[in-house]
Amino acid sequence: MGTFETNNFAIMTLIKSISGIRGTIGGKPGEGLSPIDIVKFTSAFATLIKEDKTIKLKVVVGRDARVSGDMVNKLVCSTLVGMGIDVTDIGLSTTPTVEMAVIDLQCDGGIIITASHNPWQWNALKLLNNKGEFIDGQKGEELLAIAESGNFAYAPVDSIGSITYDDSQIRKHIEKITQLPYVDSFAIRSAKLKVALDAVNSTGGIAIPLLLKSLGVEQVETLYCEPTGIFPHNPEPLPENLTEISNVVVKTKSHVGFVVDPDVDRLAIICEDGEMFGEEYTLVAVADFVLSKNPGNTVSNMSSTQALRDITEKYGRQYFSSAVGEVNVVARMKEVNAIIGGEGNGGVILPELHYGRDALAGIALFLTHLACSGKRCSSLRSTYPNYFISKNKIQLTESMDVDAILDAVANKYSNKTVNREDGVKIEFDSEWVHLRKSNTEPIIRIYSESNSETKAEAIAGKIINDIKEVIRSH
Repeated sequence: MGTFETNNFAIMTLIKSISGIRGTIGGKPGEGLSPIDIVKFTSAFATLIKEDKTIKLKVVVGRDARVSGDMVNKLVCSTLVGMGIDVTDIGLSTTPTVEMAVIDLQCDGGIIITASHNPWQWNALKLLNNKGEFIDGQKGEELLAIAESGNFAYAPVDSIGSITYDDSQIRKHIEKITQLPYVDSFAIRSAKLKVALDAVNSTGGIAIPLLLKSLGVEQVETLYCEPTGIFPHNPEPLPENLTEISNVVVKTKSHVGFVVDPDVDRLAIICEDGEMFGEEYTLVAVADFVLSKNPGNTVSNMSSTQALRDITEKYGRQYFSSAVGEVNVVARMKEVNAIIGGEGNGGVILPELHYGRDALAGIALFLTHLACSGKRCSSLRSTYPNYFISKNKIQLTESMDVDAILDAVANKYSNKTVNREDGVKIEFDSEWVHLRKSNTEPIIRIYSESNSETKAEAIAGKIINDIKEVIRSH
């Protein structure tokens, strides 16, 4: 989701969903992410986790470095205190660090103040349960209902909460990563790796240099590692946004480049020749390394590359897919006892550490893999199956029945393997196409994958024509 500019004024946007609340800062209540909306949804979250508990609850709060973060943080913490909840404010942090802090501090929930890869005008509240995992769909629906009804009550003066501050959680997070059985700091140090880093002026600039130092990386070229919250480029770690760091990798003769989004749960990798490793292949490479040490099942979402299936089957284990969304990936991982999983956007989930996408863990695992392989980054990439994903969308009108359109496409390909868990996914011999409707606008997103870019685009074009034919027949 991007922002929209008209005559230099951002159009206010507020998106209320089961996974949290996000929007552009400012505007009237209900139109943008205003202070009133922040207080309302924080109050609803506090009410949700209180349920019928009579004990005093504890919630951990952390944030990325975006400009509005301090303002939102003060509103969130004060509201929780007003609801009678004790708050541990861990300040500038990362999404995976907050997730782990919920467990470390034995809290009843957590709030991460970050709009992830959205532009700097945006902010959001990511909501965690007492396991440090995102609240599920049912809890999300309950929260939205509470917020809509305004059915919450604040604590009397003798029962208000308190705020304590803890700046140790990033260090604890890094210590747990370096203690993982897969991470070999000695091998990394011995390889004398030179690493370039773009942290988009957010909290990756705090956490990743500390991680690299603890792993024995002595040569680090930093780009945009000051946590000012002024993003120097579009903060989503996609190839078109990474030309500058790509040039830095080549110019400084770095062995590898890393790029993270503002809240450090997505990891993009750049090879020594400046070429993209591929966001889909972050999880593939890390899973390959982990499975070589501890073979087991894997999970990714239905829109992620089938290369993970190939790697998993190489080790004689089983790959499973889930609906799109971290909470769905985690649920499926637990069902099948997966060793590793994640999403094709550069998100790595290692249950031995915690059930959340974690770019810090991804960096440590990848560096160990690179050091132990003795290969150049580009050579390591060439060892994996080469697939291409084409991403398209088709605009509909508000009056169209999107579900009926998806049903018609699914019926047309009923002789193929069709998965209806999340939209429609059709599997062909060595290709697939995944159709998902947007929750916020009349759009069908179409993802297709094949072993060539031409084939991936061709199959997407065929499905788009099928959709247009369905529309015409209705």
